[in-house]
Amino acid sequence: MTTITHKHRTETLESQAKRKPVNKATPYLVGIGIIILWQLTVVILRVPEYVVPTPTRVAAAFVENADILWRNLQPTVIESLAGFVIGNVVAFVFAVIFVHSKTINGALMPIAVFVQTIPIIAIAPILVILLGTGYSSKIVIAALISFFPTLVNSVRGLNAVNDRELELMRILSATRWEIFTRVRLYACVPYLFSALRITATSAVIGAIVAEWVGSQAGLGYLIIQTTFNYQVPLLYATMILSSLYALLLFGLVGLVEKRVVYWKATQ
Repeated sequence: MTTITHKHRTETLESQAKRKPVNKATPYLVGIGIIILWQLTVVILRVPEYVVPTPTRVAAAFVENADILWRNLQPTVIESLAGFVIGNVVAFVFAVIFVHSKTINGALMPIAVFVQTIPIIAIAPILVILLGTGYSSKIVIAALISFFPTLVNSVRGLNAVNDRELELMRILSATRWEIFTRVRLYACVPYLFSALRITATSAVIGAIVAEWVGSQAGLGYLIIQTTFNYQVPLLYATMILSSLYALLLFGLVGLVEKRVVYWKATQ
């Protein structure tokens, strides 16, 4: 019986190992298929370039306007990264305060929820008026859009502690700082990275939306300009570059998570 069970497990592991390369290749194959279908559809139906350009024309726009794309990518990178860092750090600090003070939690959490319900496109003009058209207004918007997911997940993670663990730490006369660093923080990290994966992409969206409202550079600014000037291939190239940048941030957060988090979140 043991031999049969061992043989079955071995076969299962072998089949899983064979499926892994196929599973990893599937998204790339699907992406290539979509690009081919896009090219054939536009060519066969003779769709005008000012409506939908072919992938080959978009690729040519990438090459022809590489310097323009690079110049406008840099402000967006600065704004989104700064907003990502500031928004997540502030959110985590507030989460720690909320966990240790029910009074502050009850007073400020509803305000945080209210601010989250306001569309970012409505907040952006106000912040541009208050802070100007420079980096600061875009960074604040990217930080705001990153704030709430991290706040909620961090509060949940810091509270995802077994009562017996807390009781044990109290029996050992642990201080609040020791309980935080050795129990609560350990439980929170998986939840925190779940939020960081979300905010990695939303910070880019926040920066681009802010650039629509008032800016002289950035991917959002370039999207508006190419739309008004009917530079459709460059418009598509800008949107694809924005998506690739957001995916890069998402992937970097996932890579760090794999290196840091080697345990599962406590339910």
